[in-house]
Amino acid sequence: MRIAFVSANREKLPDAVIPLGVLSVVASIPDHHETTLIDLCFERYPLPTLQEKLRAIDPAVIAVGMRNIQNAAYTGLDDQLNYYAELLASIREVCTVPIVLGGSGFSVMPRELMERLRPDYGISGEGEKAFPQLLAAIEAGGEGLDAVGNLHRVVNGEVLTNPAPAAFFDLHQMPKLDRTLLDSRYYERYRIESIQTKRGCPLRCEYCTYPIIEGRIGRTREPSAVVDEMFEAMEVHPEICHFFIVDSVFNLPRTHAKEVCKEMIARDWSVPWSCYTNPLGFDTEMAELASAAGCTGMEVGSDSGCDHVLKRLRKGFTTDHIRRLHDICESTGVKDCHTFILGTEGETTDDVERSVEFIVDLDPFAAIVMIWIDDYEALDPVLRKQRLKFREQIEARLYDLKDEFPYWIIPPLGVNFSKTLFRRVRRDGNHGPLWEHVRDLIPVPEALARSSRSDTDKRPLNLPSD
Repeated sequence: MRIAFVSANREKLPDAVIPLGVLSVVASIPDHHETTLIDLCFERYPLPTLQEKLRAIDPAVIAVGMRNIQNAAYTGLDDQLNYYAELLASIREVCTVPIVLGGSGFSVMPRELMERLRPDYGISGEGEKAFPQLLAAIEAGGEGLDAVGNLHRVVNGEVLTNPAPAAFFDLHQMPKLDRTLLDSRYYERYRIESIQTKRGCPLRCEYCTYPIIEGRIGRTREPSAVVDEMFEAMEVHPEICHFFIVDSVFNLPRTHAKEVCKEMIARDWSVPWSCYTNPLGFDTEMAELASAAGCTGMEVGSDSGCDHVLKRLRKGFTTDHIRRLHDICESTGVKDCHTFILGTEGETTDDVERSVEFIVDLDPFAAIVMIWIDDYEALDPVLRKQRLKFREQIEARLYDLKDEFPYWIIPPLGVNFSKTLFRRVRRDGNHGPLWEHVRDLIPVPEALARSSRSDTDKRPLNLPSD
């Protein structure tokens, strides 16, 4: 059969991200099928382009990858879902073959998205085993559909969901990804490559979707296989200037992360890279090995400056752990970027103020300040309306602070998060995560960066404290 894979993600802020998951599923398809990847990321007119390519391919099955429900600034819930609804409608106009929806965004709320978007099939979680099984069942006229793990389908107007598979995908069997399929503009414009060293996350953060997508059982790749893939990617795209390790948390388990770093060091890896890091289990040895292996930055989901909020979010660490990680990074020369999410469920105005004070006092190399939006608000207007007022008050508070702390990145307000700024960064020859260059772009006097909170306009949010 001819299979058309559609990478539908068009988010390019802060950078366009290669469709690693789609590539992995494409590589898992048996050789007797013919596969084509249609990437809409850079298309000026995505839907007409998609229709034109589908007419030319005449596929028997169309697989659509849904990477995100929200945009990178957490401001585009309606836009994202409407886009996918229009995309599927456009496909229906030119093709009558089965449409299969999958990807990390779909996996967050598969039943709800099946009901909203109405594809023929959906696969939540990993697709490397499930999608080839689905193709076999389609070829057999539907026989075997019940055996496809995490398969969702609409039967007589109702969404039916198969149980999860007995075992997750064995990463030691991961096929080689064909990066020649990728649009050259990922590398010409951004020059950032993605790599995965493990899947699964045992942590139990309240809002995190990684365990839903990858499971809680950690599965690691051989460090040599990881570094092999990095070198192979460089051979295909020598213009790559930076790698990002997309693991939910690179430094857990510690032993594996350190072994990956040692493998890079042993093989004289020289291309800079960065990763997601957790304060739990983070130590000086990890930072030193990462630095020696070429790590230039670590992104930390610190989330809050209040211990009781961290506890409610089930982060597993405290503000003391966050401070310790920052001190280690600072002493070893690794840049640290901490993301804080204000206004999570149960937070008060006092909690928001305490988190602001914590960010000021911590003074990490970079701080990304987000405002909480629940994914389910995309499907529940009443829920969204209930939370909108609190978000607006938080936005007002952050607006008051943006000039005093100009190196903060505040995506909901567009502060240090715009196409214009990102073009400037790239035009000046900077590569890697854009937060690594914020302090160079916007110098902040030391006295101002560490100013006392007593000098800050503390206009309170117009909400009562709990």
